[in-house]
Amino acid sequence: MRGNPDNLRRAATAKSAAAQARAEQGLREMVRRDAPITFRGLAQIAGVSLDFLYRNTEIRRRVEQLRNQQRSMPPPPPDRADPPSRPSSPNSNAATTRKSPRCGGRSRPPTARTSNSDGASAVLLPRIERRTEKLWRSC
Repeated sequence: MRGNPDNLRRAATAKSAAAQARAEQGLREMVRRDAPITFRGLAQIAGVSLDFLYRNTEIRRRVEQLRNQQRSMPPPPPDRADPPSRPSSPNSNAATTRKSPRCGGRSRPPTARTSNSDGASAVLLPRIERRTEKLWRSC
């Protein structure tokens, strides 16, 4: 028989134990950050596969328990210490408005934009925005 199967078994056991330790550490980190407990999120944080998480009954049970615990908790109240600030001048919105030369120089309304979880700008309601754009082109 070629190779050393005992060494391969020990290496596989050590690799699995290391992955399990990373998954446990990832769960602790997610709980500490109050991040949503998901299998995908844990796989990404811990650097393990989804298959590993689903097949490992101990980790799977813990993820499901923490996820259910998170769902049963009421959401935290919104922070009302700082009310949203308003623009100080009517021209402070100048970066998001555009002048339409065809419509008598009137300012175009700003596009509906918001920030998503990773801070990137995401366009809301693209159909309405396209219709608004058509209307502005026609006047």
